[in-house]
Amino acid sequence: MTRTPQPDPDQAVRSRPPLDGFWAVVPAGGAGTRLWPLSRRRAPKFLLDLTGSGRTLLQGTLDRLAPLTGGGALVVTGEAHRDAVLDQLDGLAPDDVVAEPSARDSMAAIGLAAALLERRDPDAVMGSFAADHVITDEDAFADAVGAAHAAARDGWLVTIGIEPTHPATGFGYVRPGDELPGLAARRVVEFVEKPSADVAAGYVDRGYRWNAGMFVVRPTVLLDLLAEQDAAFAAALRAIAAEPASLAEVWPTLPRIAIDHAVAEPAAAAGRVAVVPGRFGWDDVGDFASLGELLGAGGRPGTADAETPGVVVLGDRSLVRSVGSTGLVVPAGGRTVAVVGLEDVVVVDTGDAVLVTTRARAQEVKSVVAALQEDGHDELT
Repeated sequence: MTRTPQPDPDQAVRSRPPLDGFWAVVPAGGAGTRLWPLSRRRAPKFLLDLTGSGRTLLQGTLDRLAPLTGGGALVVTGEAHRDAVLDQLDGLAPDDVVAEPSARDSMAAIGLAAALLERRDPDAVMGSFAADHVITDEDAFADAVGAAHAAARDGWLVTIGIEPTHPATGFGYVRPGDELPGLAARRVVEFVEKPSADVAAGYVDRGYRWNAGMFVVRPTVLLDLLAEQDAAFAAALRAIAAEPASLAEVWPTLPRIAIDHAVAEPAAAAGRVAVVPGRFGWDDVGDFASLGELLGAGGRPGTADAETPGVVVLGDRSLVRSVGSTGLVVPAGGRTVAVVGLEDVVVVDTGDAVLVTTRARAQEVKSVVAALQEDGHDELT
C-alpha cells in the first residue's frame, strides 16, 4: 500500500514572512519549585529539556518565535542565568539578553524590554511570551500571533486567550466581549483570578479563555498605559533604557508587581484590551502532574514501551523498570529506578536528591523546597 506523505506541521510557519516590525520579548525567570529536584535556582525549568526533544524550554520558545520575528528578540533573565542563556541561544547577541539585578516580577521585566525597544525601533510591535511554556500546533500559534500583531498595530494591548480544554482551577481567565470591527479579536471585559472548580466550569460554558500571560503591544502603548497607573514606574524604566549604567541603582526602587495587575486589568476596565483566540495546545508545565500529562503518563495506550508498561520516562528508559505501575519516572541521576505496584506515581532521581510523590499531590512539592531553605540546605534548592 502506498503511504501518503504527511505534511510537516512546521513548514507553514517557516514559509511565512516575518511580521512587520515584530520583536519577541521572552521573560526567563522563576525557580520552578514545583518541579524540584529537577528545577533549581541554578538550573530553573526554562533551562531544562522537559519534553525529551533535545531542546530546552527556552530554546523551544525562541525556535517557535524566530520565523515570526525574523530573529528579533530580547530575553530578560536574572544575572545568575545570563551566561547560561547566552550559551543556549548562540544566535542571540549579548545586548539582546538583559540581566535583572534582582527579581521584580513581570511588569519590571517586560516593561524594561519595552523601554529598550521603544528606543531601538520606534515602529516596533512586541510580543511577550514566557520562556518555560510548551506549545503544540505551531501553525495555529502563528495564526494567533499574526492576529494579535494586527490588533496591536491599531493601538490595542492584546492578549492571546487559550481555548480551555477543561475547567482548570490553576489558571486565571479572560472574559471576551464584543468583536472588534476589522480585527480577528474581541474586546476584553475583564481578567479574573484563579477560580473554584464550580466557577471555572461556568467560565468555560460562557466562553471565557485561559490567561496564559501572552501580550502583544506597541512598546510605547504599554509604557503609556503603565504611566497612567504609575507615572514614576514608567519614567524609571525609560530612564534605565536611556542610561543603561543606571540599572543597578534604579532597579531596586521599582515596584514588585505583575503586568496583569499593573497594566492589563486597569486597561481592560477602560476598554483598551483585546483578546485573540489561541486554538493551540498550551501547557505551562507548572508541576509534575502537568509534566506527566504533557508526556502522556497514566498508562494510556501508546504512552509506554514493553520495558516500562504504564510508566512514562523522561530520560534514559534503560534505567527504569516498572511492574504493575503507572506514572512518571525521571532517572536523571543515572541510577536504575524500579517501581512496583504504584499508581500515578512520580519518581525523580537527580543523584543528590530523590522525590517520590503522586501526581495528585504534585503541587505540594514546593513545600519541600521551602523546608530545605529554612533548614539551611541551599545547595539542594
